[in-house]
Amino acid sequence: MKINIQFIHMTTSEAMETYITERLTKLSKKYDMIIHADVFLKSEKDPKGKGNICEMELSLYGPRIFASSNEENYEIAVKNTIKDLEKQLEKRKSTLKPYV
Repeated sequence: MKINIQFIHMTTSEAMETYITERLTKLSKKYDMIIHADVFLKSEKDPKGKGNICEMELSLYGPRIFASSNEENYEIAVKNTIKDLEKQLEKRKSTLKPYV
């Protein structure tokens, strides 16, 4: 699986890249249908104290899957986004029928 990570309106972080790569690698081991992952980390000013946005788009066989979250911390945003993706992947996996 290829992983493309982009930092928008913020500096690049090696620690964040390794954290995202580890989490997505675990997800790809569980769901072997994932081909490519695009990750966007954005920093926006938000009066509510949030503004750390994580968006992920997974390329699969068939339509792509997208999830996004806006949290106070990037690690929490990544964690919540991957949870949402995992729910969508589980739903997609249940609709796929094996061909014999």
